[in-house]
Amino acid sequence: MRRLLVANRGEIAVRIIRAARDLGISTVAVHSKADAGALHTRLADSSVEIGPSPASKSYLVADAILAAAKDSGADAVHPGYGFLSERASFATAVADAGLTFVGPAGSVIERMGDKVAAREVARAAGVPTVPGTPGGVSGVDEAVSAARDVGYPVMLKAAAGGGGRGIRVVHDEDGLRAAFGQASTEAQKAFGDGTMYLERFVERARHVEVQVLGDGTDAVHLFERECSLQRRRQKVVEEAVSPGISPQVREAMTTAALQLCREVGYASAGTVEFLVDADAAGGDSGSFFFIEMNTRIQVEHPTTELVTGIDLVAEQLRIAAGSRLRFTQDRIERRGHAIEYRVCAEDPEKDFMPQPGSVGRITLPSGPWVRCDTWLEPDGTVPPYYDSLLAKVVVWGADRDEALARSRRALDEFSVSGIPTTAGLLRSLVDEEWVATADFHTSTLEQWLTSRKETS
Repeated sequence: MRRLLVANRGEIAVRIIRAARDLGISTVAVHSKADAGALHTRLADSSVEIGPSPASKSYLVADAILAAAKDSGADAVHPGYGFLSERASFATAVADAGLTFVGPAGSVIERMGDKVAAREVARAAGVPTVPGTPGGVSGVDEAVSAARDVGYPVMLKAAAGGGGRGIRVVHDEDGLRAAFGQASTEAQKAFGDGTMYLERFVERARHVEVQVLGDGTDAVHLFERECSLQRRRQKVVEEAVSPGISPQVREAMTTAALQLCREVGYASAGTVEFLVDADAAGGDSGSFFFIEMNTRIQVEHPTTELVTGIDLVAEQLRIAAGSRLRFTQDRIERRGHAIEYRVCAEDPEKDFMPQPGSVGRITLPSGPWVRCDTWLEPDGTVPPYYDSLLAKVVVWGADRDEALARSRRALDEFSVSGIPTTAGLLRSLVDEEWVATADFHTSTLEQWLTSRKETS
């Protein structure tokens, strides 16, 4: 691998370019009209404009990205996360063009990206899955019939997608009939496929994901991350490792993740995601269920890097270039605790409405054991066309208490003038007793936000 095209923008493009530079790989940035002159375009060795500002006319146009790769002399493409990162057809097109795709093969992305197919792979690998339909349901009447067997409450989920889209929790038949059409339509718009399936809804669940690396022959895990603090099924705060599961559950869950990787011959970085019954997480090794696999680098990967000392993006690049895993499982150790806070250009006082616009001064936290991944610069502009993520504030501590204490200092230092952000809300969150004691599940943050709104 000599020249890498980064098919993304924002902080993940910056992150990938820096990892490539550490390995001596030259880089090509792509950008829309809105991102001309953005940080990632200046850090790369060269940059190519691929279309107008909307992502649908630039970052999501595979032909434009492939043309940029050809014209710039790139021999590899890293998709980052989001955009085309989990589109099997894009991975296949990159390979067909004679380029290296930094990620698993298109066939693996297709197999694991379809949640119904992924559940079948998990069952074949002996990994526990949430009770639900074995395949997609074709219409509301079939869904109602299936729900009687699965048992309410159930979760309607899009078979072809992720990111919280096309998901509804329903508690009875009337609710299912009302929600099915909406969820299917949302899935069709987001993923081009309105197929739905059903899972039993675990009322008090933790969302825990296992970070994996595979080279197609062997696989290792880099422990797990806690991702239960979510709003509208979007992660807000993540931790490595989970403070809410026992060593027995950790061992069983990481073993299950590796079984799945070996079942599909996984090659690259990825995460195997589980629901954990919060009421049984203290010791019941049978309390977790596979929900999906993300066949890409995750937004929250820095927490794993801080507790293991392993650069996940660099390992992705090495594996894509044909290297075998550089370490065995017994050589991977975890040290301390890391927490990541996603700071977004959103106004919590206006139902988290995105707040694009011009910014003035910015102050980013730094100092010992604080990392801030961002694309934002002073006197810059937050465009209205993309995700509202501004920065990821990531802290490390010798233990969780130290990491929380360091979080207070880091979030206090974070400042952006000109637009509202969620930094202040995240700072308030750190002081909550239920955060300090890790007494939460996937609905806790939403409940907290509702109570704040009612008392304000």
